[in-house]
Amino acid sequence: MTAEAGQVGPRLLGPWVTTALVVGNLVGSGVLLLPASLAPLGWNALTGWAAVIVGGLALAHVFARLAAMLPASGGPYAYVREAFGRVPAYFVAWAYWANLWIGNAAVAVAPVAYLGRFAPTLAADPAISAAATVASVWGATLLNLRGSLVTGRLILWTTVLKLVPLIVACVGAAILLARGHPTSAAAAAPVSLGGTAAAATLAFWAVLGLESATVPAGKVRDPARTVALATLAGTLCAALIAAAVTLAVQFLLPAGEAARSPAPFATFAETLAGPWAGRAVAVIGAVGAFGALVGWILLQGELPAAMAQGGVFPRPLARLDARGTPVTAHIVASTMLSAVVALSGTSGATDLFNFLAQLAVLASLVAYLACTAAAVRLRALTGPGLISAILATAFALWAIAGAERRALLWFAGLLAAGWPVLILTRSRGRGRATNPVVAACPAAPRE
Repeated sequence: MTAEAGQVGPRLLGPWVTTALVVGNLVGSGVLLLPASLAPLGWNALTGWAAVIVGGLALAHVFARLAAMLPASGGPYAYVREAFGRVPAYFVAWAYWANLWIGNAAVAVAPVAYLGRFAPTLAADPAISAAATVASVWGATLLNLRGSLVTGRLILWTTVLKLVPLIVACVGAAILLARGHPTSAAAAAPVSLGGTAAAATLAFWAVLGLESATVPAGKVRDPARTVALATLAGTLCAALIAAAVTLAVQFLLPAGEAARSPAPFATFAETLAGPWAGRAVAVIGAVGAFGALVGWILLQGELPAAMAQGGVFPRPLARLDARGTPVTAHIVASTMLSAVVALSGTSGATDLFNFLAQLAVLASLVAYLACTAAAVRLRALTGPGLISAILATAFALWAIAGAERRALLWFAGLLAAGWPVLILTRSRGRGRATNPVVAACPAAPRE
């Protein structure tokens, strides 16, 4: 039994699960791995996180208003399609989808890295690490193929599981600081504009996905209200937790130890309470990171299904099974993701992996800029709300300006690679498909 995307009857995701999707996707590999990256930057991490929180909330407000106006599946694709037409929306969605499965390569590494504390071979042998990461990808994919209800429950419980030790760690760190516990030598690094920019670029990886609730909006109860609330509340909650935890680990561990640890949060727990705490946190970190991967796999399957239903991706990707799951889209996306993981996991491919992560961030920022422009075009942001558009645009442009020239060139090539698919789809008459967003929101302006 198949159906088209957007035509499934029951909406299964409520406000708690939808908010957990946002928090779970943000509080994932970023929180677990960022302390090692931020350790050399000292107090610049604090100012960088401040910039990320302000910029992230501005972007979250943009998506919240868009979700209230256009409560349908598709996220960035749906919004840009309604504001500027099918072709601009197609390239935004193409870039955004590429960001999902490229960026998921980094997300998929986190559970394997934390399990490496129990099996050092996972971290030491690139081939074994890559195989374990691919296995985690397909495990998350198989869970998504069982339907959004099963996926939503897993996301909810793994989010709760990993939030508990993170909050406890924040409280413990505050107590240690109040008692005069010394901070690491990295805290003495002077604050500078360049250092803040570098820290903000790294920290922004932890808030990529703030729009998570907008993509499966067609499967959310009362999406106009629920998605907007989940986007704002989830982004604020996740950003504050991520900032507090990463700063605590960074400043309360010796700088060299924080930078060298493949599982810095587990190392922090071991320093505070002993080896048993390190092992417990390693397990919780692995489970929590896997939950984040499940959430990201959900998005990388839902988006191409919405695009295909709208007529700008091959029609088979729009097919749903009896549970409303885009099986073909999931399989195609996870196959491409597995190829990225295998390529990044080979010996000597570390630089390539880091480059792919930067490329994913760049693709997201371009999609965020396009959605901000769509919000202004559709008058989703008016009066004081335009301040959010200004802040979001300034933040995105600031972050894009810091990207390497090579990444910009590769991103242009990535967009160009979408042309053959668009031409093939339109040549077969797919471009005349009905747009579900317009049907759901007849009052929204069209051009």
